[in-house]
Amino acid sequence: MSAPAIKGPWQQPEIDRFLSRADYPLRLACNAEDGCPRVVSLWYLYRQSQLLCVTHRESQIARLLRRDPRVGFEVSPNEPPYHGVRGQGLAELEPLDDESTLESLLQHYLGSSDNTLGQWLLSRSEEELLISVTPSRMFSWDYRERMADAIEA
Repeated sequence: MSAPAIKGPWQQPEIDRFLSRADYPLRLACNAEDGCPRVVSLWYLYRQSQLLCVTHRESQIARLLRRDPRVGFEVSPNEPPYHGVRGQGLAELEPLDDESTLESLLQHYLGSSDNTLGQWLLSRSEEELLISVTPSRMFSWDYRERMADAIEA
């Protein structure tokens, strides 16, 4: 796997650190049959330079990715000061063979799988797919310094 092209103020180590620690959902864009892009928000983990998500095997996003694996993505907060990473890449779908990725997602976003949502998701894990996004390009932006005095007001 070749390293993605990087643009913006952050180098690869800063991008890796941000994507590994951020608890914002991944906004994943894919191409629909009608030519219009579709964007969904998914929980993700960043592991070995890939963005990993889980979705139901019959979901709309799974159907679209089977047809066209090219994707765009963004991870950033909704509130200022704005900063984050966006890019393009290819998505690969495969069965979720073990629950550890789903368990890790639940831990990261909910703090535990010991809740109604976590137990429900784990109960249907055999119906889930792993989405692995391999970035080909990544763009970072960071307006925290530029926006510092505008937010404090």
